[in-house]
Amino acid sequence: METAGLLIGGLVLLLLGGEWLVRGASRLALSLGVSRVIIGLSLVAFGTSAPEMAVSVLSSYRGQSGIAVGNVVGSNIVNVLLILGLSAVVAPLAVSKRIIRIEVPFMIACSLLFLALGYDGLLSRLDGFILVAIFLSYMAWMMHTAKKESDIEKDLPVGDTAAPPSALGYLYLAGLVVAGLAGLVLGSNWLVEGAVALARTMGVSEVIIGLTIVAVGTSLPEMATSVIASIRGEREISVGNVIGSNIFNILSILGFSTVVAPAGLEVPSAVVRFDALVMIAVSLACLPIFFNDFEIKRWEGGLFVAYYIFYVGYLILYASQHDALNEYTLAMRWFVLPFVALTLTLVLFLAWRKHVWLPRRAVDDQT
Repeated sequence: METAGLLIGGLVLLLLGGEWLVRGASRLALSLGVSRVIIGLSLVAFGTSAPEMAVSVLSSYRGQSGIAVGNVVGSNIVNVLLILGLSAVVAPLAVSKRIIRIEVPFMIACSLLFLALGYDGLLSRLDGFILVAIFLSYMAWMMHTAKKESDIEKDLPVGDTAAPPSALGYLYLAGLVVAGLAGLVLGSNWLVEGAVALARTMGVSEVIIGLTIVAVGTSLPEMATSVIASIRGEREISVGNVIGSNIFNILSILGFSTVVAPAGLEVPSAVVRFDALVMIAVSLACLPIFFNDFEIKRWEGGLFVAYYIFYVGYLILYASQHDALNEYTLAMRWFVLPFVALTLTLVLFLAWRKHVWLPRRAVDDQT
C-alpha cells in the first residue's frame, strides 16, 4: 500500500507540477514581454534541473565523484534522447532559429569542453571556476538579449492572454512557478522511491535499478515539464527546457560540484571513454534533426527514444557482464551506429537541399 501510494502520489504531483510550471512560466513570459524560448532556456530549464544540482553537489561534497559526474552526463543523454524524443512523439516540436544558431552549438561546445577538462581524469577547482565563469557570462548575455527575442505577438495562441500587469498578477504567476517546481521535485522523489521499492520486491538487481530508475529519476521534472508543454502547445518551452538544462548541467552543476569538492572532481575513465562521447554524439545529432524544417517530427522523436533504449541496454549488459554483451556490442558497432550516422546524414542533406538548393532553383525559374 505504501509503495502504491508513493507511485500514485508521485505521478499526480509530477503531472500537477508540470502543468503549473508550464502555465505560470508561459504567462509570465507573455506579461514580461520575453519570448517563450528564453523562458524555457532559463527559468524552466534551471528550475527542473534542481534535482541534478542537489544530487551532484551533495555527492561531490561527500567525495562521491562518480555519482556527481555520472548524474550530469547521464541526465544530458536522457534529456535529449528520452525526454525530447517522447515530447516529439506526443506532438511535433517547433524549434526556434535562435536555438539552432546559438544554443545547440553552445551545448556542443560545453560538452567538448567537459571532455577536454576531464580527459586527464580530474576536474580541478580551477576547472570548476572556469565552468562557473562561463555560465555566469552566458546568463548575463542571455538576459541582455532577452528583449530582442520577443516574438510574443506572432506566437500568441488565439484566446491566450497575458497576465494582468499588477503586483497581484505577478505574485500569482510566481506562485504557480514555485508550486510547480516544488511539485516536480517532491513528485519525482516519491515516484523514484516507489519504483525502487517495487523493483526490489520483484527481485530486480541493484545495478539495473541504478542504471534505469535512479538515472531517469532526476530527469523526471524535465520529462514531465517537456511532455506537458508539448501537449499544451508550448513547444518552444519544451525544446528550450531540454537544451537549457543540458547547458546548465555542465556549466553550473559540474562547475559548482567541482568547486565544493575537497580535492577536485574525479572523472571515471568509463565516462571519458564512453559516456562523454555518447553525450557529445547526442548533442551533435540535434543539429541535423533541428535544422530539418525547424521541427522535430514524430518519427525523429521515436528514433531518439529507440537510441536511448539501445544505450540503456548496453549499460545493463555491461554492468552485469552478461554473456550477450559481445554480440550486442558488435550489433551496435556494425549496424546501429552506422544506421544512425546514415540517417542523420540523410536528414541533414534533405534539410540543406530544401533550404539552399530549392530556393536557388526557384530564383533561376523566375529569371
